[in-house]
Amino acid sequence: MGLPQVLERIARACRRAGRRPEEVRLVAVTKGRSVEEIREKVLAYGTFPLGESRVQEALKKMDLLHAEWHLVGHLQRNKAKFAPRFALVHSLDSLRLAEALEKVGEKAGVRLKVLVEVNLGREPQKHGVLEEELPELLPRLREMPHLEVLGLMTVPPIGPEAVVRPIFRRLSELADRYGLPERSMGMSDDYEWAVEEGATLVRVGRALFVD
Repeated sequence: MGLPQVLERIARACRRAGRRPEEVRLVAVTKGRSVEEIREKVLAYGTFPLGESRVQEALKKMDLLHAEWHLVGHLQRNKAKFAPRFALVHSLDSLRLAEALEKVGEKAGVRLKVLVEVNLGREPQKHGVLEEELPELLPRLREMPHLEVLGLMTVPPIGPEAVVRPIFRRLSELADRYGLPERSMGMSDDYEWAVEEGATLVRVGRALFVD
């Protein structure tokens, strides 16, 4: 596969959905990849946001690579102090984490950009708020002056198109309902379905690094 092929598939999915390719940003997930691999497989083709699942791994790479960094994995409250190092946190998954991030943003004098992670598959092993929690949670978040909620994120259950696509469609519906422009959804196995259902950010890792 590789990054050029992923971009072409995103563009084709956009055309099928009547969208413009520039409406979708590729977040290159670099978890477990060396700095050399990232330079060769991602940055050689241009400037792309780099996504990491773990704060500590991201911090090591930030010192060596100049890029826009996104946190795409679960953020523990005791690591919230590192949030200002990221351009976007995709995984705000509780009011308690939001409160911790608000304090961090206030102390740092910045407004942190976040997405709310929604567990639409209702999988107990996954993080994220439930859909029915959004009407109460989102107004609380919008009252926090050092948080900027840009959109929603989801990780669907592993399964066929008939299982995964409705999850993506529902996230787009919820983002529209609450007036949120960003929807982060889709990974290496399902990003084309996500694009067709309205993704604005796709988090692709494995497909970028295979030959």
